[in-house]
Amino acid sequence: MAAIRTKGLTKRFGDVVAVDDLNLTIEEGEVFGFLGPNGAGKSTTINLLLDFIRPTEGSVEVLGRDAQTNPEAIRQRVGVLPEGYGFDDPLTGREYLSWAIRTKRADDDADDLLDLVGLADDADRLAGDYSKGMQQRLAFAIALVDDPDLLILDEPSTGLDPNGIQQLRDVVRERAAGGTTVFFSSHILSEVEAVSDRVGVMNEGELVAVDSIEGLRESAGGHATLHLDCASSPTGLGVDALAGVAGTSVEDRTLVVDCTDPTAKVDVVTHVAERATVEDIRSETVSLETLFNDLTAGGRDDARPVEEVQQ
Repeated sequence: MAAIRTKGLTKRFGDVVAVDDLNLTIEEGEVFGFLGPNGAGKSTTINLLLDFIRPTEGSVEVLGRDAQTNPEAIRQRVGVLPEGYGFDDPLTGREYLSWAIRTKRADDDADDLLDLVGLADDADRLAGDYSKGMQQRLAFAIALVDDPDLLILDEPSTGLDPNGIQQLRDVVRERAAGGTTVFFSSHILSEVEAVSDRVGVMNEGELVAVDSIEGLRESAGGHATLHLDCASSPTGLGVDALAGVAGTSVEDRTLVVDCTDPTAKVDVVTHVAERATVEDIRSETVSLETLFNDLTAGGRDDARPVEEVQQ
């Protein structure tokens, strides 16, 4: 059974199409990263999944249930970390978490969850006095209450220091290994690459790519850059004539080869090794940032945010 399935999902706010004909299937136990520039439709999609807003067209199924007819049943099985969550009531971290446990009628131990997210020593402090990163940790702990079947995380790394980011990664991997589906939206591309099984890229309301990171790289042509350090200046070796080589340059004693075909790398190394003494080889694949920029072409960063349109 798919954890999330959308068919023709569309949401318009006046003349603005925030989500346009989204067809997406996310399997149980999958860690799915949701990428896109500002205004791409990521937060709107999350609101549609949770039935916080209704679609203009199309359908949404979450954990095998229709999101519009069974929203309460779905929310009982979903843990949500919303973007920009704050704590204004005069309650301690432990009290907030205990309240969430009672609300879900769960049997979690608040102190165990606080320890899991690194807040054990601050359990009795007022959550309103927490730093932004500590509040993010507490919100994440609340999302974990009752061991949800689906975790929806919107910009989960906001405010976290490197230790907090690592703890988040570890928990996400642990829960996914136990069968939890994780759907998270983020603009921090390294975080998406570190934990995702697959990623989806949104741009101007449309899903422009869905694949694993490696699959996206392959679809981008398997682009790679080879750096071959040689004993002497590697000029005049005829590497440019090889199939799959887009260009070469020489930096001191290093030959830099731009390959558009991954199979060309072996041919390049063999060709150069027959004509020069190669002392070291380094290979760089296309970065997620490059893939993201290629797929979104700058996106809608300069457009009016959808949140303003909703108001």
